[in-house]
Amino acid sequence: MQTQRFPECNHSLVKSLFRYSDRDLLTLFQNHPEQGKYFVAIFCRYSPIVYTLIAHSARSPVQGDYLFALTWRHIFYEMRGLELRDRNAKESSSFQNWLINMTAICINQANLPPVESINYSLQAASPPLWCYLEQSLDILPPIVRLILVMSKTFHWSSSRVAAYLQAEGEMLSPVVVQDYLDRGCRLLETNLPEDIREIYLGEWGEGNEDSSSQSALVSSDST
Repeated sequence: MQTQRFPECNHSLVKSLFRYSDRDLLTLFQNHPEQGKYFVAIFCRYSPIVYTLIAHSARSPVQGDYLFALTWRHIFYEMRGLELRDRNAKESSSFQNWLINMTAICINQANLPPVESINYSLQAASPPLWCYLEQSLDILPPIVRLILVMSKTFHWSSSRVAAYLQAEGEMLSPVVVQDYLDRGCRLLETNLPEDIREIYLGEWGEGNEDSSSQSALVSSDST
């Protein structure tokens, strides 16, 4: 694994936050869940450390990239309830050391699937975008979410999705499936925090059903 460069780290919204301390970014992240830039700023600050740690344990670049994303997803959810010790506490209680410990836990507990079954692509979606995409995916109506995952993750046609759903008792035609898919793609982006759309999707604009936000639904555990 070679050190990755993430374009979002050069975005003006993210660069404006580099002056903040770890504690301040954590507090802002926890107090403003409707904004994603604080998590992105933390990711940009510490992704080199996390990536380097994982590089020494990964058996292949594909598994390494996937474990990197899984680690940041774990950090994303754990940070919501994280309480750092008093500012005068010893160095071992710092956010950096907490993050390193979380990375070590993910490495030690990782049970990665074989390379051929991993669909996640670091180039399609860096970990912060993946985290917020999954968050957006979780609040979609169940049938829309299922259709979106089958289409974007497994690359099934509308006809194949309709046939599968009909076998499961959902009598939807391919036309209706396509309508659900189009609606799901729009909702997926609309449900993202506004600053996440600006940071990651600005060059495509809203409503582009072929943007990388939708192709990024290629995580091997999206279902």
